[in-house]
Amino acid sequence: MKKIFFVALAAVALSACDSEPKFKVEGEVSDADGKMLYLEASALEGIVPLDSVKLKGSGSFSFKQARPASPEFYRLRVDDKVINFSVDSTETVQVKAPYADFATAYTVEGSPNSSKIKELTLKQMELQNKVNTLLQSVQAHSIAVDAFEDSLATLLKNYKDDVKIHYIFAAPNMAAAYFALFQKLNNYLIFDPLNSKEDIKCFAAVATSLNNYYPHADRSKNLYNIVIKGMKNTRTPQQKVLEIPEEAINETGVIDISLRDMKGNVRKLSELKGKAVILDFTIYQNAVSATHNYMLRDLYDKYASQGLEIYQVSLDADEHYWKTTADNLPWVCVRDANGVYSSIAASYNVQNVPSVFLINKNNELSARGETIKDLEAAVKALL
Repeated sequence: MKKIFFVALAAVALSACDSEPKFKVEGEVSDADGKMLYLEASALEGIVPLDSVKLKGSGSFSFKQARPASPEFYRLRVDDKVINFSVDSTETVQVKAPYADFATAYTVEGSPNSSKIKELTLKQMELQNKVNTLLQSVQAHSIAVDAFEDSLATLLKNYKDDVKIHYIFAAPNMAAAYFALFQKLNNYLIFDPLNSKEDIKCFAAVATSLNNYYPHADRSKNLYNIVIKGMKNTRTPQQKVLEIPEEAINETGVIDISLRDMKGNVRKLSELKGKAVILDFTIYQNAVSATHNYMLRDLYDKYASQGLEIYQVSLDADEHYWKTTADNLPWVCVRDANGVYSSIAASYNVQNVPSVFLINKNNELSARGETIKDLEAAVKALL
């Protein structure tokens, strides 16, 4: 009797599980016979495996999962190729893709958000390809460093303006707007929620909308916390009269800087007298940081033995991120905890980052980035 009771109970439990509202993702992956297809959740804590199937013949597949309580993000993966999509209810998402161009040549139906996510993904890939081409050009010395930096800044600005207008502010309540906030270039967030006032507005628009519809969702709470932290980091401090000690200028020929490096040691700009110095103000979490530092690394490797030094001032809000990123850089890396409201950056009239200055061997300011037509030639002239 007991055995019959437990069997019946298990049957009821399975029936209840099957009756839970589910979403479905189905379709075909052509020319992928024998390949494993994975369904994964793109959760806040990272990628979570959900299901998998070995593709056969036509490559047809079908996955079912419990409906999320609020809009969530998922992905299909074959090898290292990924298709991102979103689900907010019990919809059926249909995906068809060739194995060779799985991540770019796919079609998606049944999910307007997923169609927008595809558009954003292709735009981001195009941006990354353009940046890679620029980097190759500067590596081959076919374009000057200043042209490289200007082109990079223009590409990023145009991309952000496009995405802001057509995806974020146009429909902040859509999952595609949330997806846009966390796109990356060179593994850095394109929209910086901690250091850029303008970018924080984008995060705030989506956070407000998400909170209105799903106030108890983890993503709503997480996005809200990001916005609050960013607003605190970029809040304009009370105006203070900027006082620069006269001796700091007279003795060194430049406004001296005295900040701590990653090991806690105070490093002074004036102590580099006798070297040609690139003074660089930057934010490591900026999307152009990686390519900018690559350009600096190229110059450093060439001319450090001839007397070149780099004094790089981080304006990052996140100290841990700065330490982690700067750990392998061979030059002087310091950080101003005042971030974008650094009085030191203000004294050098830094308007944007990265911002470069050249200091000669006598510790005198030689040039600033916007007046330098060829940074390498200008560096060589100081050595």
